[in-house]
Amino acid sequence: MDRKQTVRSILILVLCAAMALPALAERGDDAGRASKNGRVSGAINGVEVTVEYGRPNVKGRTIWGGLVPYEKVWRTGADEATTITFSDDVAVQGEALAAGTYGLFTIPNEENWTVIFNKTSEQWGAFNYDAGQDALRVTVEPVAGEMVESMDFEIGDSAVTLRWDKLAVPFEVDAAN
Repeated sequence: MDRKQTVRSILILVLCAAMALPALAERGDDAGRASKNGRVSGAINGVEVTVEYGRPNVKGRTIWGGLVPYEKVWRTGADEATTITFSDDVAVQGEALAAGTYGLFTIPNEENWTVIFNKTSEQWGAFNYDAGQDALRVTVEPVAGEMVESMDFEIGDSAVTLRWDKLAVPFEVDAAN
């Protein structure tokens, strides 16, 4: 191969890689998945918050303490780990957290949940979850909620809330002082 062909080949590879980057930043194609992708964005006190997640369905199953075991790290959704992005520094349950994108994991329990913001945002499930990469852990109390078949998140005036089955798990978010 001469120099022109080599340069042309390199340029084509760079162009192909650049075109593929946006696809790598998003959740995978959900066409063949039972759990479809979900995405919700909203502002809390001027901070843009985005949650991207897989939406598993109840399908008549026992969710809490069954499909999702108590006292074990959960990816908080299906397939890829759920991610949460904050446009600015925030306080979650009163604790400081820097702007950025985090893997959102939880440890469910009957009485309270641990909500985890992990620095490794792009991973499949919780199989390679590393507690050493946790940026923040907070404890929240779940509350009874209306039946929600497909797991969902809501962004309200002051909280992000996970809703699935007959449970709601809110955590307070505020702009950093």
